[in-house]
Amino acid sequence: MDKNKNYHFDTRTIHGGSSGKNPNNALNPPIFQTSTFVFDDIEHVEKVMSFQSDDYVYTRGNNPTLRLFENRMAELEFGTGAVAFASGMAAISSVLFSLLKPDDKVIVHRTLYGSSYNVVTNILPQYNVKYKMIDLGKLEELKSSIDENTKVIYFETPSNPNLSVIDIKGVVEIAKERNIKVVVDNTFASPYFQNPLLLGADVVVHSATKYICGHGDVVGGVAIAKDADYIKYLKFDYMCEFGGVMSPFNAWLLLRGLKTLGVRMRQHEENAMKVAKFLQSHKKINKVMYPGLESFESHEIAKKQMNGFGAMISFEIDGGMEEAKKFVEKLKLAQLAVSLGDCETLVEFPAAMTHRGYPHEKLIEFGLTESMVRISVGLEDYRDIIEDLEQALER
Repeated sequence: MDKNKNYHFDTRTIHGGSSGKNPNNALNPPIFQTSTFVFDDIEHVEKVMSFQSDDYVYTRGNNPTLRLFENRMAELEFGTGAVAFASGMAAISSVLFSLLKPDDKVIVHRTLYGSSYNVVTNILPQYNVKYKMIDLGKLEELKSSIDENTKVIYFETPSNPNLSVIDIKGVVEIAKERNIKVVVDNTFASPYFQNPLLLGADVVVHSATKYICGHGDVVGGVAIAKDADYIKYLKFDYMCEFGGVMSPFNAWLLLRGLKTLGVRMRQHEENAMKVAKFLQSHKKINKVMYPGLESFESHEIAKKQMNGFGAMISFEIDGGMEEAKKFVEKLKLAQLAVSLGDCETLVEFPAAMTHRGYPHEKLIEFGLTESMVRISVGLEDYRDIIEDLEQALER
């Protein structure tokens, strides 16, 4: 691979971050399934331990398979470096802990993945870190919410589960005036459709379990930044010491998944647009939330900052929660599950599943209704997906 050439996305997902030929001229990189690495002598120990050498000590600190995955993710997100974690939540919580200290405040968007919500509203306050949940779609509200203790702004875009799209550049412009760090969860979009670091964000995080993997067989996370010193700090003071290390085998599976990321995302989106239009036209659907629809409230922001609209859709079924329950139980092809980004089409009830940690009275306030169904549109033929949704709605 020519290091001086700017390759396109699909090429970088296959070759990005590689440092040369694989051992024994293998086409695919090996899995370095080892906990420990040996030294030649004490001089070698000194060089490695003092970071004069890129050699390895212990897989919790680094491993060739993990390093390749980190390098590839850094390249795809236009960062200087990346840190692989055992899960998306390990990445998110470690990043937040690394940027906040007692008496600091974090501002978050009002809709977050349920476990992220719990970290912000329950765990961080135990360490005297304050938080404020606002509608980051309203930049004036952000300006009025910032005080001298505000150190981090954290949000997902598109958000889980109502797909609201936050203006990353707009948030960054406000944050930089006050030296506030901006952390963006890019899981729903993937690096194919959105690159927050190019829009000024300080850190981007992913649940690699989702689109990065794409096949439902890995749990993992990753954080990427342009600040090399911060990446070193995050890796050795947080990932290593909290022990949230990704296994070499999972890193290898994620490298395999990345090879088809562009191909998968294009088909995911093509299917999702057809499904969204079908749902929008159905008499039993009250509301469809999908950034690709012109009627969606943040469609114009999505057009401006994304290269596409992804494959996550939420919708509200006429008749409330009972009708929504009947709908998911009548599905034959789509499956009821909490995850997303897999080849299979998955549906879930946010209020009862991924977001059940939200207080009941906050659901409506934060734009989450009990009749909301979230669908991760898979790679099956779109005609079969729509036919399955239609028969479940009619029954």
